[in-house]
Amino acid sequence: MRAVVTRVKNARVEIDGSVNGAIGTGLLVLLGVGPEDTEAQAGKMADKVCGLRIFEDENEKMNLNLAAVGGALLVVSQFTLYADTSSRRPGFSHAAKPETAIPLYEEFMAQCRARGFRVEHGEFGADMQVFSQNDGPVTILLEV
Repeated sequence: MRAVVTRVKNARVEIDGSVNGAIGTGLLVLLGVGPEDTEAQAGKMADKVCGLRIFEDENEKMNLNLAAVGGALLVVSQFTLYADTSSRRPGFSHAAKPETAIPLYEEFMAQCRARGFRVEHGEFGADMQVFSQNDGPVTILLEV
């Protein structure tokens, strides 16, 4: 499981011109699922994402996590994180098929909600437009 996590002042995802999910302060999470990923990995990824101390404290040090700032998550499925870039045209055979990826995408979000966070999201497989006001910018790559 792979994620690109960006600290944001706000973010939203639109589908067919309508807002599907939106947050203020928090984390935009682009989540990719691999074919061998498990529910346990979804839990580990939720621990990593929700525990990241990438928000500034009163001394302008990245020392606070999502809970400390009252933030939310916007989670967007991103199979392209498993792109094979050995040629100029990326291949996506290393990404999990929808029958594997969708339940793990849902499990990741459920794990984040179980930790007390508001989770907004896109729609798996939809043509989405993602908008964000990045804060910093701070962007972290995670893999479990």
